[in-house]
Amino acid sequence: MQWTDVLDIAIELYEAHPDVDPKGVRFTDLRQWVMDLPEFEGDADRCGEKVLEAIQQAWIDEAE
Repeated sequence: MQWTDVLDIAIELYEAHPDVDPKGVRFTDLRQWVMDLPEFEGDADRCGEKVLEAIQQAWIDEAE
């Protein structure tokens, strides 16, 4: 997975952190959790706030 795989990342985060409310996750934690996903191969330097916002929103949508 890369940073552009927003929906796949959101699904993986939802499964990895089922008890977490994605609305309250700080971007620093979100970025680290994404990079810690087993299938994630993205470059940490390629991540920006807009990407994290998109991932967080997709995770919120997945959780609802």
